Amino acid sequence: MKRQNIYLPLLFALILILGIFVGRKLPHPEQHPGVMIYPRESKLDQVLQYIQLAYVDSVNLTHIEENAIPTILENLDPHSVYIPARQVQQVNEPLEGNFDGIGVSFNMPYDTVIIITVIAGGPSEKVGIRPGDRIITINDSVVAGRHIDQNDIVKMLKGPRGTSVRVGIQRKNTPALIDFNITRDKIPLKSVDVAYMISDSTGFIKISKFARTTAHEFEKALEDLESKGMDHLILDLRGNSGGYLDAAINVANQLLDKGTLIVYTQGRTKPKEMVYAKADGLFTKGKLVVLIDEWSASASEIVAGAIQDNDRGTIIGRRSFGKGLVQEPFILQDGSVLRLTVARYYTPTGRCIQKPYTNGIADYYQDIHERFVNGEFEYADSIHFPDSLRYTTPGGKTVYGGGGIMPDIFVPMDTTGITDFFVKSRNLGLIYRFALSYTDQYREQLSTYKKVTVLNQFLLKQNLFNRFLVFTEKNGIHASRDDIQASKNLIETQIRAYIARNILDNDGFYPIIQEVDKTLLRAISYMNRG
Repeated sequence: MKRQNIYLPLLFALILILGIFVGRKLPHPEQHPGVMIYPRESKLDQVLQYIQLAYVDSVNLTHIEENAIPTILENLDPHSVYIPARQVQQVNEPLEGNFDGIGVSFNMPYDTVIIITVIAGGPSEKVGIRPGDRIITINDSVVAGRHIDQNDIVKMLKGPRGTSVRVGIQRKNTPALIDFNITRDKIPLKSVDVAYMISDSTGFIKISKFARTTAHEFEKALEDLESKGMDHLILDLRGNSGGYLDAAINVANQLLDKGTLIVYTQGRTKPKEMVYAKADGLFTKGKLVVLIDEWSASASEIVAGAIQDNDRGTIIGRRSFGKGLVQEPFILQDGSVLRLTVARYYTPTGRCIQKPYTNGIADYYQDIHERFVNGEFEYADSIHFPDSLRYTTPGGKTVYGGGGIMPDIFVPMDTTGITDFFVKSRNLGLIYRFALSYTDQYREQLSTYKKVTVLNQFLLKQNLFNRFLVFTEKNGIHASRDDIQASKNLIETQIRAYIARNILDNDGFYPIIQEVDKTLLRAISYMNRG
């Protein structure tokens, strides 16, 4: 025992000396003399703690935080946003490509839900719901005639996959209500609104948003149109406010040769990342036109910029929105999401098309109105870019950054047919309501026409505009002779297009509305001239 007591201190000493020696040989972190880092709470944390400890009344700190975070983000840029946990699913749903529901589209022109279309293979079609049916009850609650908000109706019909909802249906020529028990399921959300052949050689594809499923939908549309003889393509991105960056890249992949630069991104903490076309695209050689307008933004501008900067196609329409910022989602502890701007994106020539936002969010979104007031929607020469933002494509074309994509061919906003009579009728929803009423009255006959060309020929013979004038008179709107003459073609075309949509969905609407679509007609003319 005595010998152990003697050697134990010596053993500890040897271990200590060995530790000091090894420590000197190990690499040390870089030292900054005079700089010491202490863990500390932020000033915001301190303020919240003082409120909790000393404020005169009891407060809900969570509520204060929820209101404070958006205010903080407003000091950054217009596109960094905070999404409360309760809203995350609702915000993400349109871009995810599906949602849980019963598989119908409906409208409430008065105070009753009318089924417009039933998704093929969806839950409602499986149990026998038909277009034209009225929903009178939902789970034994009467919803007809009560002026319930349309969003509340949606909430009642939607729900988790596998759950059921019971609806009472009123059907034409059936006196009693018909009860249906519908089991909710995944319902696809399309981002490619329509794809059809405008002529024997020219195809048309409209993309409404860049969602999770857009690349697959676009590829399928290209394959279908090419099987029908498509040599040229008009890609419509008007009104498309963007979506997922990778969806835009995958769409551009189908239009550009392998190895072509599509876009690059860079931020303070994000290194420069170049994105090139990887696969052999399905449509890399035919003539290409991309349609844009003032509401084409973000991912839409990435595609348009890639096509323009690589001299791949022609951009037609009006100057796009001007959003060149990239957001990344950060999930917070309670399930809420911070979508924070982490980088800017640049088109292949090196231009950032983000418009200025130094004067605040209100001024930023007011920019579209200022463009309208300044005549930009009517005259291309009212748009001015500084020489410092000038770039040149490989083909020698001049393009500009700093405020959206300027089209190669400018098409002014079409005001033909916009009279007081048209505006009043549109604002009261009379054009759509008349089309729905007509569809409802003649649905059985209209449903026999399976092709839009045949349906349109039938509608052209039905004296729809004069019937519409009677309808507007009943609703207190009187048209002058001059207004009738000026607006007749526009209104009558819209009526036919809405009726066709009620019967054939978007495959019926777009081929008819193109008759009065000045930008699309300009693109078709451009294609035909060669």
